[in-house]
Amino acid sequence: MRFGVNHTPSVGWFHSWLDFSAADTARDMEAIASLGADHVRIFPLWPVVQPNRTLIRQAALDDVATVVDIAGSFGLDVNVDALQGHLSSFDFVPSWLDSWHRRNMFTDPDVVASTAAYVRALAGAVADKPNLLGITIGNEVNQFAHAPHPTPHEITAEQGHAWAAAMVAAARDGLAPGRPGGSGREVRRGSAPLVTVAQYDAAWYDDAQPFGPEHAADHGDATVTHSWVFNGSAALHGALGAGSVRHGEYLLQLAAAWNRDPARPNWLQEVGAPTNVVDPVDAATFTDRTIRHVLDAQQVLGVTWWCSHDVARSLADFPELEYDLGLFTNDGRLKPAGEAFAALAREHGRRAAPAPAPVAAPSTALVLDDVLPDGTTRYGLRADCAPGGRFSAAWLALAEAAPDGRGPQVVLRSRLADDDTTAARGIVSVVEVPAELDGTALTVAHPATMP
Repeated sequence: MRFGVNHTPSVGWFHSWLDFSAADTARDMEAIASLGADHVRIFPLWPVVQPNRTLIRQAALDDVATVVDIAGSFGLDVNVDALQGHLSSFDFVPSWLDSWHRRNMFTDPDVVASTAAYVRALAGAVADKPNLLGITIGNEVNQFAHAPHPTPHEITAEQGHAWAAAMVAAARDGLAPGRPGGSGREVRRGSAPLVTVAQYDAAWYDDAQPFGPEHAADHGDATVTHSWVFNGSAALHGALGAGSVRHGEYLLQLAAAWNRDPARPNWLQEVGAPTNVVDPVDAATFTDRTIRHVLDAQQVLGVTWWCSHDVARSLADFPELEYDLGLFTNDGRLKPAGEAFAALAREHGRRAAPAPAPVAAPSTALVLDDVLPDGTTRYGLRADCAPGGRFSAAWLALAEAAPDGRGPQVVLRSRLADDDTTAARGIVSVVEVPAELDGTALTVAHPATMP
């Protein structure tokens, strides 16, 4: 499994793209590599690169390429996020898409074309880098599509599919003009870069969110999940309760149920220990237990921790939890959570010697009722999967009772009759959600303060 870190620059946070320093970047990348990590995820700010709809700054693209080279000098592969978009409660949307010039970012033809041009140019700027892991279309861009965003760009699910397909096509064209893209199954250094679409967990848990599981599973080369226990998990189960430290594992299994290709990689691209619900004294334990459970899921590309460095207290107006999410303090001291991450990366990561044996899939699957008896889509499905929902409770009960300690797979009822797929996934037996199960009701919040 790959172990990586989301890079939060220690000097200037992401505003550092305005005043790029190769020396500061090299210091951060050296620290990340010291953890035993094999990759980083970086976040160039969209308005810095494309300040006008028809202007893509070459100097900004050059800075991104330089960061990829610097990371490579420390043995790190790099995933580049395109649309920032949204970071740590702040939106970074170009002025040509806001205020007097506001247009729907997902449906306006001129906006979609210009955004695709940016994604294509960004991918092209790093396409020749041997340590390029891939391109992610953006950081949780689905949060712009619905509440709790204060001014959402409202769309339908079908429009979301069209937008995601256009962005993935642009990224692939930038990486290799005229080539439709690879399968995403090979994730080794030097192989074809991945193109991915990242969403925050409303895609899995909120029935009103237009971007859903299908958008994650049907677009790009891997299915991406972001696991944050301030979504209700820690409130319900406690910071170190099974429903919290297994949340990342659960999301991976839930996401894999929608993959049409059983071999499609699943990537826990963001997970962290937020101090508003995880006491700092528990952060190392939370980190260790979360990752150990993820190790036992199948087809896992890797885990990418949020984040490398704490946010400097000299920067104002961040939600309190955002200041302390780093594996390093802002001045570069390794924290207990960083020590826990490093120990696991050295034992189980790509640099481990000898290499860990491949993990076989859990043979039991819990059936998720995605359709009604008449075959129509079941509304309320995602709420049932959310923390406190009936399906979530059933999965957790099975996971905790499993003799090997591994959580079950998830299989959609609509695909249960597909014997070839269930066999390919290694599913030997299925379990129904008990009719008598009394899941605890919980209204799941999706705060706007998302990393």
